[in-house]
Amino acid sequence: MQVCSRVSRGMNASGRTEPSAAQHRQPAPPGSAGSTGQGEARGSREPVRGAIPARRVREPSVPQGAAMGCRRVPGPVLALLLLLCPPPSPACPAACRCAPGEADCSERGLREVPWSLPTNTSALRLGYNFITVLGPRSFPALPELRLLSLAHNRLELIHGQALLGLGALQELDLSHNLLTVLTPETFLPLTSLATLNLGSNRLGELEPGVLGALPQLRALLLQDNPWVCSCGILPLWRWLSHNREKVREKSLLLCRVPEQLNKYPIMAFGDESFRQCQGTSLSSQQYITFFIIGPFSFIASIFFCTFMGSLIVFYHSLHRESHCWRRPRICRVH
Repeated sequence: MQVCSRVSRGMNASGRTEPSAAQHRQPAPPGSAGSTGQGEARGSREPVRGAIPARRVREPSVPQGAAMGCRRVPGPVLALLLLLCPPPSPACPAACRCAPGEADCSERGLREVPWSLPTNTSALRLGYNFITVLGPRSFPALPELRLLSLAHNRLELIHGQALLGLGALQELDLSHNLLTVLTPETFLPLTSLATLNLGSNRLGELEPGVLGALPQLRALLLQDNPWVCSCGILPLWRWLSHNREKVREKSLLLCRVPEQLNKYPIMAFGDESFRQCQGTSLSSQQYITFFIIGPFSFIASIFFCTFMGSLIVFYHSLHRESHCWRRPRICRVH
C-alpha cells in the first residue's frame, strides 16, 4: 500500500502549471533589431532557407503517478490499522425505525424479535406486536442495550435462556401480556436490571427465587394481576414486606382468589394471616428427618405389635392351662 501526497513539479500553490522559460519567449517581429540577415532566424517561427533547423528541446515526460510523492506503509502497520477499525454494524431491519442507539419496532405485526439489529443499540422497543414465545437466545448480541420494551404483545412463555447476552439491561417492560409462570433462571442473566414491569399479566403467584435473582432491582410493578391469596403467595408477601420502597402502585396489588378476599390489598396482610401456612410448611431438613425416621418407626411398630400379640396369646394359653389343672373333668370334655 502506498500513501501519496499531491505535490508535483511545476505546480504553484494554486495548483496550476507554471510555463517554462522557453514558453515565455515571444518571436521577434520581422525587421526588428533582433532580426539579422537571411542566415539568422532566432526569434522567427519559420526557419530561414539554408539554415540548419534548431532542435526543439523537449522536457522529459513524467510518468503518471510519479508527480506525487509516495510512501510505502509497512505490512504490520497496515494489519494493525485493520484491526483497530471496528467492523460495520448491521443495518436497521426493514420493520424498524432506527436512530443513533435506538431501534423502534413497535406496531409492526412482528411474531419474533428481529435478529439483524445494530450492535450499538441501547433502547429497543417491540411493543404492540404479536410475539407469543421468547425461545432460547431470542436476542442478538446487544452489549449496550439498556431498555427493552415488550409491552402489549401476546407473551405466554419466556424460556430460561431467552435473555442471555443482555447483562447491561437496566429496564424491562413485560406489561400487558399473557404470562402465568416465571422462573428464576429467566432473570439470572439480568445482573444490572433496576426496573421491572410485570403489570397486567395473568400471574397468580411468583416463585421464591424470581425476585431474588435481581440484586440491583429498584422498582417493581405488579398491578392488575389475578393474585391467588393462599399459602402460595407467602414468598411474594415476604419480599414485598421487606422491600416496600421498591414496590410501585402498592394499592393496585389486589387479591382475586378466593372469593371472600376478592380485591383485598396484599400489602394489608400481617404475620397472623399466614400463621397456619408457616406451621404446616416443612423445611428441607425436616423432610430429610421425616424420610429417615419414618421407615424405622414403621418397622419398630410392626415388631412392637408382634411382640404384644405374642404376649397376649401366651397369657391366654397359661390361663387355660391353669383352669384345666383346677377342673380336669371340664378340660377332658373339651
